[in-house]
Amino acid sequence: MRLNRNIMFALAGGLAAGLLLGYFLFSSGSREAGLIVAAPVNAAPVMPAPSLGGGLPGAMPAPGPPSAEVQARIARIEAALLSDPQNHDAWVAVGNEYFDSHQPQKAVAAYAKALALKPEDPNVLTDQGVMYRQLGQFDKALATFQKANKLDPAHVQSLFNMGVVYANDLNKPNEAAKAWNKVISTAPASDQAAQARQMLSQLKK
Repeated sequence: MRLNRNIMFALAGGLAAGLLLGYFLFSSGSREAGLIVAAPVNAAPVMPAPSLGGGLPGAMPAPGPPSAEVQARIARIEAALLSDPQNHDAWVAVGNEYFDSHQPQKAVAAYAKALALKPEDPNVLTDQGVMYRQLGQFDKALATFQKANKLDPAHVQSLFNMGVVYANDLNKPNEAAKAWNKVISTAPASDQAAQARQMLSQLKK
């Protein structure tokens, strides 16, 4: 999913009025910042399968195994890491491959290796948060997005994703509204702000 790594989780959850469908942004250095459909922050959009991680059972059919091409790319990066385990960019790259091929546990671990080498990367943190969400670890996802946004308060992808977790996973619509309103005030002309306005209108229904 090399599309728009900014479109990270696809929101799907029932708020007071019913089903909320939406997208979520995140970002990682090597990819583009992402919306939530479930792709890495340097990544593209992905529907939440368990990515945002994902979290909503039944939202999408389970993805099949990675293609031979993807497996070959992963094998090449893993081989390079055997000889150079301190290669930050390679850990991010393999994390992105795991992200895009719906292997959230492996993606979380690879991003952790990258963050051990360069801890203050809001993009990688955001992608990792998406993967925690896919694993159903909503508190960890939220904490990771909060850390990313603390490192860079203008990082609207992580902020938008915080709203998604609050609204869809933790049933805290007031906190979601705060996060999305902050997205709008921080970057009013951004795609994330447009999404935040849509999400806020859903919260009011």
